[in-house]
Amino acid sequence: MNFLKRLLTWWNGQTMNTQVWTWLYGEKVGEDAQGNIFYQTAGGKRRWVIYNGESEASRIDPDWHGWLHFTYDEPPTKAPLKHQTWERPHIMNQTGTTNAYVPPGSIMNTVPEGRRDYEAWQPE
Repeated sequence: MNFLKRLLTWWNGQTMNTQVWTWLYGEKVGEDAQGNIFYQTAGGKRRWVIYNGESEASRIDPDWHGWLHFTYDEPPTKAPLKHQTWERPHIMNQTGTTNAYVPPGSIMNTVPEGRRDYEAWQPE
C-alpha cells in the first residue's frame, strides 16, 4: 500500500520520480528541525526539499526557504542567519487546526464576544 501511495500521490513525501532524480543527481545539503531534507544538483542550479511527512510548504523555516529560492547562496548549515531578539520561532500555518487564530467577535470562538454595536429590532 505504501508503494502504491508513493507511486500515485505527491503530497505524502516524495514520489518515485523525485526519489530517482535525488538518487542520481542530488547532493544532500542539510536537514531542518522538522526532518525535511534539502538537496541541490552538483552545480547548485537546482534546489529541492524532501518533506518528512505531508508536503506542506509552510513547514519550511524562513532560512531554508530563502536558500531554496536563491535568496541566499549558502545554506543555513554553512552560514546561519542572524536572528533578532524580537523574532519569534517559526511555526507552520495553523489554518484549519484547533490552534488557528480566531478573532474575538467570530462565531468560531468558544466564547463569542457579545455585539455592542447592534440592537435587534423588536416589534411593538
